[in-house]
Amino acid sequence: MTSKLEQLKQFTTVVADTGDLDAITRLKPVDATTNPSLLLKAAAIPGYADLLKQVKADAKGNVDLACDKFAVAVGAGILKAIPGRISTEVDARLSFDEPALLSKARQLIELYDAAGIGRDRVLIKLASTWEGIRAAEKLEKEGIQTNLTLLFSFAQAQACADAGVFLISPFVGRIYDWHKKSTGTDYVGAEDPGVQSVTRIYDYYKTNGYNTVVMGASFRNIGQIEQLAGCDRLTISPELLQQLSEDQGELPRKLVPGNQGEAKQQLSESQFRWAMNEDAMGTEKLAEGIRQFARDQEKLETLLAAKA
Repeated sequence: MTSKLEQLKQFTTVVADTGDLDAITRLKPVDATTNPSLLLKAAAIPGYADLLKQVKADAKGNVDLACDKFAVAVGAGILKAIPGRISTEVDARLSFDEPALLSKARQLIELYDAAGIGRDRVLIKLASTWEGIRAAEKLEKEGIQTNLTLLFSFAQAQACADAGVFLISPFVGRIYDWHKKSTGTDYVGAEDPGVQSVTRIYDYYKTNGYNTVVMGASFRNIGQIEQLAGCDRLTISPELLQQLSEDQGELPRKLVPGNQGEAKQQLSESQFRWAMNEDAMGTEKLAEGIRQFARDQEKLETLLAAKA
């Protein structure tokens, strides 16, 4: 019997949720993704010390540019170790400013281009706010493909699909966290609300012929991953990838095209905002996620500002 990781790779594209190049080289995912929190962790790795100094020198005192250069440099390094794509996130503090999101996304693509990396190997990550989704719709039409992150509600998934975004990242573990805290129930298996959310989105997309890729993210345990085996992509931390690589048990496919999903519904801005208002979990986790990424972005800026 092969490992569960190797079995998973037979029907799901495995993505590494890390900026740790050593872990990526060891675990051999197809794609990788970073965010401000992961970049902050990467900045603490001794192997990145020289890179931090270099990007600060190149940015000539512009801390915002230094952060972008660090993100792109980390992404470029990761791309040498994987055959697929890197997802690089736009500053979360811009999540409600469509023009600023567009400007920052284009700047990141220009930095990748200057590093000799084509846009076919990059996904720009944006928070799944109404403004983020609208920015993504425009970027997709420019040939800049997007990864819509911090996705917790079905309404976000509906709006992303209608905008033609390339990929969404529903956050399984954070949905689970909210419901566990709310009810006191330690959900397992198919009863996990995070698993149920991604399953619902997957079935809706396949039923209605959407091309948007569903990539489950933010896992708390391998049980959640096992329940979503067959999802288009799953982005998994090195720790959980390691557990899967060491487990020789059987891993049956759970998600398959053909299961009946809900009928297509295209949401207006007011319908989207009302649906979010009615979803306490989605509203709270989106706001919390943006705040968390913003704080880590600020910490990264402080680190780069202070680096000798």
